[in-house]
Amino acid sequence: MMETSTPTIAALQERVEAIFLRHGLSALQAGAVARVIVAGERDACKSHGIYRIEGTLRTVKAGKVNPKAVPMLDLNEGSAIVKVNANGGFANPAFELGVPALAERARKLGLAALVINDCTHFSALWSEVEAVTKEGLAALVMCPSYATVAPTGGIKPLLGTNPFAFGWPRPDGVPYVFDFATSVAARGELELYRRAGKLLPQGWAIDADGEPTNDPQAALAGAMLPFGGHKGSAIGTMIELLAGIMIGDLTSPEVLDYLGTTTLAPMHGELVIAFSPEAFSAGRAGDPFARAEMLFESIIGQGARLPSQRRFAARAKAEADGISLTAAELEHLDRLFEKGLEAIA
Repeated sequence: MMETSTPTIAALQERVEAIFLRHGLSALQAGAVARVIVAGERDACKSHGIYRIEGTLRTVKAGKVNPKAVPMLDLNEGSAIVKVNANGGFANPAFELGVPALAERARKLGLAALVINDCTHFSALWSEVEAVTKEGLAALVMCPSYATVAPTGGIKPLLGTNPFAFGWPRPDGVPYVFDFATSVAARGELELYRRAGKLLPQGWAIDADGEPTNDPQAALAGAMLPFGGHKGSAIGTMIELLAGIMIGDLTSPEVLDYLGTTTLAPMHGELVIAFSPEAFSAGRAGDPFARAEMLFESIIGQGARLPSQRRFAARAKAEADGISLTAAELEHLDRLFEKGLEAIA
């Protein structure tokens, strides 16, 4: 039986944060980055958990992110748009800085947008969606990545994995949340398959010659495919337009040109849109939250499950019993703490 340990969420947060503090990140950057990584482990999302520490440190080592950046908030008074310049740092502290202003503006105006520019982003979007739903607001969140996905009918990487997330607040329970890459799977999944020596499912990727492949190494050298064929390709393109070009930030091909590699966390912008259900439904019959619950109950009543339910179940277990980590994972954390940037190839 594989030896495991179950540190508490707080203990793992302290441990991951200590790694970043020891190896160049400011307290502001380290705390925010560690929170999203620990949230990934807490919710059993291994592709966005402690696996991401190494890539984060690699990006610092390459000088492609400012580990001591202080984000700047521009309230843009009189506008529905709140802006935060991450100043070359990670997106996470910039997002945390902008959410209170976004929520205040959305409650006042009915909807508002948070634009984050010049940030390095590596984390799942569901943690950001949930931060907005905690404010009683619905949310859409999106960002580009770097060019690793071929458009439908194409043979070369052009689009990013371009994640897209939505959340709806539920006053008496966990929010309704979905978060997915517009590629067939998140790029981190390919790396996890490679490390495990497993073949990819059919239809995930093409090799460098544009031929279908289930070899994760060949896929990493080639391109991933959009989910749903032309539909995923179109949504991925929409995200390049809205969360790249429209906000004056980099598109996925431009990100890859800047980084020169896909082994570093991508630097680009991010778009967060918040909606007040009360404001939109004002003057109409019915409570929007009660009506939403009727819809959710109907879905569950058919035997279907709501998205993120497995993640929320994993969270509840972690909150009660701790986060399950293997001995190898704990040894890896020790190595990163002791050697830090020296441990990064």
